[in-house]
Amino acid sequence: MNTLRVTGGRVLRPDGRVTESDVTIDRDAGTIVAVGDETVSDAEAGSDAEVASDGETLDASGSLVIPGLVNAHTHVAMTLLRGYADDKPLDPWLREDIWPAEAELTPDDIEAGAELGVVEMIRSGTTAFADMYFAMDRVADVVDRAGLRARLGHGVVTIGKDAEGARADVEESLAVARELDGAGDGRIRTAFMPHSLTTVGEEYLHEGVAEAREAGVPIHLHANETEDEVDPIVDERGERPIAYAQDLDALGPDDFFAHGVHLDGSEIDQIADAGTAIVHCPASNMKLASGMAPVQRLRDAGVTVALGTDGAASNNDLDVFDEMRDAAMLGKLAADDATAVPAEAVVEMATAGGADALGLPGGRIEPGAAADLAVVDLDAPHLTPVHDPVSHLAYAAHGSDVRHTVCDGEVLMRDREVLTLDAERVQERAATAASDLVDRVSES
Repeated sequence: MNTLRVTGGRVLRPDGRVTESDVTIDRDAGTIVAVGDETVSDAEAGSDAEVASDGETLDASGSLVIPGLVNAHTHVAMTLLRGYADDKPLDPWLREDIWPAEAELTPDDIEAGAELGVVEMIRSGTTAFADMYFAMDRVADVVDRAGLRARLGHGVVTIGKDAEGARADVEESLAVARELDGAGDGRIRTAFMPHSLTTVGEEYLHEGVAEAREAGVPIHLHANETEDEVDPIVDERGERPIAYAQDLDALGPDDFFAHGVHLDGSEIDQIADAGTAIVHCPASNMKLASGMAPVQRLRDAGVTVALGTDGAASNNDLDVFDEMRDAAMLGKLAADDATAVPAEAVVEMATAGGADALGLPGGRIEPGAAADLAVVDLDAPHLTPVHDPVSHLAYAAHGSDVRHTVCDGEVLMRDREVLTLDAERVQERAATAASDLVDRVSES
């Protein structure tokens, strides 16, 4: 067996325990075969289940081995617009700044921005993400080369388009979902991704969702992000957005909705009954003054809640450690309860919750699980003393504390060096692409 052994560290287990254990990985299968003395049974692993003592090793001394983080909602190529337009509400920010800039994007720009984003995520311990954007064939190529997992989809916006253009946008999203699913040696999965219930016309939502259901493709969209996304639906239809989504057959157990800030009790119950996941994006919601999502109420109702950064233009980074801290802090304010959204909850949201929301492997370190993990160095002033390593993950750690990142059994970063992409070249290319993009926008 071609093994990778992560040695000398402490391991965060699925039940929240932290144990001193080595982790042994079958690199060919991309799975964990042993955590300490606990191994995959022969029946599960076949004749090669014996743990080999040779093979490659990663030193985890003085570190905590955690499941790879999951960024369950982002627009990764928006790294090119990081800091481009700040301190504005969502609607004018989109219409006056972001959409005009996106109109000038080329596939090369999107590839450059996606490369920058995945390097940032690898360096901060993220091994899987969901991306809604454009030129998804180029994004898929980046994901493949980087070695990450992803749930990808072309974002559909029909407002401002004629019927031909709107239908073409829907068809592109469906085509991307069909053609890219299973790419990257199976690490890439897809979804039909209408932008939101207010930026895609009803007839196009009906058509797209019906085709997605027929193809067995999950649905991802923005829902209840701001009151401006809720009020028009209530005014025009006499029902709230989640009920509208249910009318469209867009609310199912494989689907996941971003934000969910302005949900009432009936909507939380509908989401829980449907088994749809919610991706909480606390930093973006705070920056755009969108509001405070009812995370504790969602979790109490049994809803799977994941974490996402949103795009780097509204965050302004892709560091899920930052998102954990924000989620814990904001969750307490929203609930007016210091015990709400505790550390262990946000760590679960960033790992197993994210993997479950996206329907991707990973999120847990146990025999038989996908070999997606990050090694967090605890030897730093801001992480000393270590009374509770789970607390540190939620409240004190940063992406820059990650030493190693592993996905599907392959080492993507060793001792802070990204191995699958040339980080220096990626940064240079992205900086040039961003500068050229801004020039084009100013001339248009």
